[in-house]
Amino acid sequence: MDIAVNLVESYLRLSGYMTVSEFEVQRRSRAGDFETATDIDIMALRLPGDVYAGDPHGSEECHLLLLEDPVLQLEEDLVDVIIGEVKQGEAEFNPSIRHHEVLRPMLRRVEWLYNEPLEGVVSGLGDTGLHVSEARGGGRIRSRLVAFGRSAENDLHTISITHVVNTLLGFFSGLEDAFRPAQFRDPAPALLNLLLKAGFDVRKHGSD
Repeated sequence: MDIAVNLVESYLRLSGYMTVSEFEVQRRSRAGDFETATDIDIMALRLPGDVYAGDPHGSEECHLLLLEDPVLQLEEDLVDVIIGEVKQGEAEFNPSIRHHEVLRPMLRRVEWLYNEPLEGVVSGLGDTGLHVSEARGGGRIRSRLVAFGRSAENDLHTISITHVVNTLLGFFSGLEDAFRPAQFRDPAPALLNLLLKAGFDVRKHGSD
């Protein structure tokens, strides 16, 4: 797996998202064979609620393993669906990520969450990169395109790798006891955690 994708996937998982990474979207060619339309670096789904390391009921020892990152702009009644592009360079989208033949098969995996026909979600997301509608069972569901990479700003559609690294470093520093038994093995966050434990000062100098 690309190291940047691994880093972003870990960041999203620790923020309470369920993820699928490096997914190939297939299409049928004019010759009738199947070919790869594009690769989706990351797709993430977050349902409202906290994420614990164990059963929090009646236990004061259970840690809340959840990044509280305002950049993600989460809300209590909001289901968040991210289709993301991960770059080691500038945070930008490949044009194909907005194509209906790419968005439709990805969103079909969470189609049951929407209280509207999927085609409306696909159209809205393809046109503007953002679609908010009523979720089935109550609340709202926000679907959005997000580019992860080098950027001076963080917003609904852009999150810098620098921000991801700094957020994870702060998280690991504050919950070292919780992560020691968890044995975090994903390469990117494991390296960051190792550098912290070894006493390295892991900071970025200069702009994003």
